Amino acid sequence: MFFCFSLKIFADDAKIAYQHRDEVKSFAKEMSEKHGFDEKGLLVIFAQAKYKQNIIDAISRPAERVLTWAEYQDIFLTEKRIRDGRSFMLEHKDALIAAEKKYGIPPVIVTAVIGVETMYGRITGSFRVLDALSTLSFDYPPRSKFFRKELEQFLLLAREQKQSILDINGSYAGAMGYGQFIPSSYRAYAVDFDEDGFSDIWHNPTDAIGSVANYFAEHGWRKGDEVVVKADPTSDLDDIVNVSLKPTQTLGDLKKLGVKSSVIAEDSERISPMRLAGKSGDEYWLGFTNFYVITRYNHSKLYAMAVYQLSEALRSAGTLASH
Repeated sequence: MFFCFSLKIFADDAKIAYQHRDEVKSFAKEMSEKHGFDEKGLLVIFAQAKYKQNIIDAISRPAERVLTWAEYQDIFLTEKRIRDGRSFMLEHKDALIAAEKKYGIPPVIVTAVIGVETMYGRITGSFRVLDALSTLSFDYPPRSKFFRKELEQFLLLAREQKQSILDINGSYAGAMGYGQFIPSSYRAYAVDFDEDGFSDIWHNPTDAIGSVANYFAEHGWRKGDEVVVKADPTSDLDDIVNVSLKPTQTLGDLKKLGVKSSVIAEDSERISPMRLAGKSGDEYWLGFTNFYVITRYNHSKLYAMAVYQLSEALRSAGTLASH
């Protein structure tokens, strides 16, 4: 009963223009005191921000939470996405090789991330980021604290890069460009890879490639190491699978439980055992540190598995095979 009443309160708040709401006024004042923004100027900007119910609807049912692996893979492991990925790699070969040389991230991984995120830059989001982050900051209580920080980062980003706050588009969650960086990720990891003076992840694939590679490098990608391997359990693993995305079990411990795999590594190597609902029943996988690094981009084992398997499909195509 209280929950329903609370939803009604927030629904009513959403009908009030943002610049007139007390929490928005407080946010504008905080941005003025903390970062030197013009308080009244920010309220003029928030007067143009629009509440979007479809943003609330979308974030309440992300695919990673409602789909099985059998369903999820059908979205991302398609012949078209593989074919277009090969074309992307050939078109941007020089940038991908340069990114691997500088950051140590395989071209197939960088390409797969961009392929999963935006179909190689073709579907980057049609929401104004201001609308998305205002809606989620002030009308989505479950994660309002997080998105208010992203709204702060977005305003700083726009000021630093001399971009129009009203003209930047992205996803329903405020993610932007080829690699779908949220504002805090942009400020921390976006790079001007072609050195033209602007880290343009929206329209410049070279900057996007360098930025994704930098993100992975900064999150601890281990060059040449395994990502994930299939496992063949001979005993019940219910107590240890899907416990943590972060590798916490050792390969030696799993061997003692009768888990078999093709991996060649020290028994002390830490891994994360997973069970996914695949097309032919349960699949068991062992995720290594590099798999965990992929989940830092999107905290989902389904997402990381899609990126990995798409990258393997691109690798088997022979595109940039020597890299």
